Amino acid sequence: MRLIDEDGTQIGVVPLRDALTMAEERGLDLVEVAPNAIPPVCRIMDYGKFRYEQTKKEREARKNQKQVELKEVRLKPKTDDHDLEVKAKQARRFLLDGDKVKFTVRFRGREIFHPDIGVQMLEQMAEDLRDIAVIEQRPLMEGRALSLLLAPNPKAKAQAQRERPQAQGRPQEAQNAPRAQNVPAAASGDSAAEEDEE
Repeated sequence: MRLIDEDGTQIGVVPLRDALTMAEERGLDLVEVAPNAIPPVCRIMDYGKFRYEQTKKEREARKNQKQVELKEVRLKPKTDDHDLEVKAKQARRFLLDGDKVKFTVRFRGREIFHPDIGVQMLEQMAEDLRDIAVIEQRPLMEGRALSLLLAPNPKAKAQAQRERPQAQGRPQEAQNAPRAQNVPAAASGDSAAEEDEE
């Protein structure tokens, strides 16, 4: 087998018994890393430490992954145009965060006889969000509710993530500017107060 020591140095091709002896002398483990190679490649390492570092890396990777959530935006057939704009803005924020959005129009009483109003509302929402979303499920009647499912457009999502760090830098600059202007005003007010006392 081809042997690599704990520092990553290639020792060369050695018999299995010699490799095991070397690993025992150093108080480490002999681990086969490439069984399909000819000859097979083994490495001398602390296997417990190796496994610990692997699980730590996997945990970090899971922490950095974002779970896609399904956000629901509820509407009624009588929802006004301005309220629809507010709901569209809310849905836009969800989509840019990478979540799916389900629009649900709930019909109460005799409203159920006018599903065309709900379909028209949902089609308007899909049209308003077309630049950042794709339709995953067309308007579908489920009992007394009509629903539409939108998923974030990957290109728009990537664009939003690129712009987000730049946008976060701007508000801090804006906050610092008013503070700098307020300090001289406060100082001049104090000096005026001191003059009055004299």
